[in-house]
Amino acid sequence: MFYTNEMKRAVHSITPPKNFGVSIAEHSHEGTLLFIEVIADGLAFSKLGDSEKREAIEYMVKIKKALEDQGTVVQLTRTEIGDGYPA
Repeated sequence: MFYTNEMKRAVHSITPPKNFGVSIAEHSHEGTLLFIEVIADGLAFSKLGDSEKREAIEYMVKIKKALEDQGTVVQLTRTEIGDGYPA
């Protein structure tokens, strides 16, 4: 497991905006961590207002920085919205 307790504490110390959260996924190959992916729920994000979307993006950037400060490469993504919306 590459997503350490220290990384979890850093992520959980950042308060998420109302009605928004992320998932964390590790991507590794042959026992070597390649990067950690911070995944936003695309549908939840699409339902946020403009200022709430800014807060959500700021939240994700704070998580990215916290994880990078722990020495890992981080990719920010979102899930598909569905119903014909592009990913």
